[in-house]
Amino acid sequence: MANFIYDKACTGLWNADIDWDAGNIKAALVDTLSYTADKANDEFLSSVGGIIATSPNILNKLVTGRVINGDDVVFSAVTGNESEAIVIYQDTTDPATSRLIIYVDNATGLPVTPNGLDITVRWNASGIATL
Repeated sequence: MANFIYDKACTGLWNADIDWDAGNIKAALVDTLSYTADKANDEFLSSVGGIIATSPNILNKLVTGRVINGDDVVFSAVTGNESEAIVIYQDTTDPATSRLIIYVDNATGLPVTPNGLDITVRWNASGIATL
């Protein structure tokens, strides 16, 4: 697969259901043996299986033109299966309402095998994604 913005996230961004600036935006490490991403139909975190770890909120988020960006994230003391993808989502504390935004499976460092230590995800210097 390739990196993408979920189709329903585009609608959510336009309708202000997703707030990149003020929302609680997080990332999740995902084992793709337990989750096959569906760009057109997946909308909420509850549809993502194989979540290995979740990050704290992404800090210093910004939008410049069509580029969205934010600070790198650290997943603390990660254990579990190998993670081949990262899902970025707006966290509401309920997976059934936490909106999916971006799917990444083509990035430096992926896949990653947890070993109980922290895993740092460094976003591309040009931004997390371009809308």
